Amino acid sequence: MAGIYIHIPFCKQACHYCNFHFSTSLQYKNEFIAALLKEFALRKDEWCTVQFETIYFGGGTPGILTVTEIESILKTIKENYDCTEVQELCLEMNPDDVTLDKMKGLKALGVNRISLGVQSFYEEDLKYMNRSHTAEKAVESISIIKEQFENYTVDLIYGYPLLSDKKLESNVSKLIELEVPHISIYGMTVEPNTALDHFIKKGQEKPLNTASGAKQFEYLMQRLEANGLEHYEISSYAKEGYRAIHNSNYWSGKSYVGFGPGAHSYKGNIRAWNI
Repeated sequence: MAGIYIHIPFCKQACHYCNFHFSTSLQYKNEFIAALLKEFALRKDEWCTVQFETIYFGGGTPGILTVTEIESILKTIKENYDCTEVQELCLEMNPDDVTLDKMKGLKALGVNRISLGVQSFYEEDLKYMNRSHTAEKAVESISIIKEQFENYTVDLIYGYPLLSDKKLESNVSKLIELEVPHISIYGMTVEPNTALDHFIKKGQEKPLNTASGAKQFEYLMQRLEANGLEHYEISSYAKEGYRAIHNSNYWSGKSYVGFGPGAHSYKGNIRAWNI
C-alpha cells in the first residue's frame, strides 16, 4: 500500500515564513492543471502494480481550486492508479476558502479529511505571518467543516516572538473547546531567503527565541495529552482513531508518489523529486 501526494502551488498571498514552492498568481492555473493531468498519465507505468491507500492534496493552498477542478484531478488519478482501497482522501485548506457549499462538494467527491491552516486566533499574529484570513473566519470555518466532516485537523504555530504563553494557552483552549479531533502544532523556523529571514536580518523583526519555543513545546505536550490527545508524531496530536494515515506512512517508510512541481516520491530504495 502506498500514498499519492499532489502539490497545488497556488496561494492568495505569501506567508512570511514559507519556503515551499508556490505562486500568488493564478494566471497559469489552467495550464498547471492540464500539465498535472498529463503527469498522472505519463507516470502510471512506474506505479501500475501498486495499490494506494491515501491521497493527499498539499501546497500551496489546494483549497484555492474549485470543486470542479478537484473533481477532474481525482477522476484522472483513478483512471490511472489503483485507488480502490483508499482509506483517507485529505485536502489542505485555508479558512478563507471554506464555505458550506464547497465542503458539501468536496464530501461528494469522496474527500473524507480536511487539514485547516489556522496558525493563530489572534489578528496581530496573523498579520505578522501575512496570513490571508481573519481570526473570526478561522473560528467560523471550523464550525462549517464540523457540519460535513468528522475527520479533520487544525494547524497552529508556536515559537515566534509575538506569541506569549498566555496567547498559546488561549489558542490551544479554543481548539479543545471546539473538540477538534486532530491538532498539528509546528514550531516556527526561519528558512533562508524567506520574507521573515530578510526582516530579521534587517532588524525589522525580532529573531526567534529557541528557549521560549522549547518551553512552549513542553507545555503543548502536557496540555494536549492531559485533554485526551495522543502525541503520536513530533508535531501531531490526535484523539483515538484520528491519526493521519498519509503522514504516518511517511514515518513508517511506506512508498508514496508525488505529483506537481517540487513534489517528492519514494519507492523502496529510490527517492525522486520534480524540479
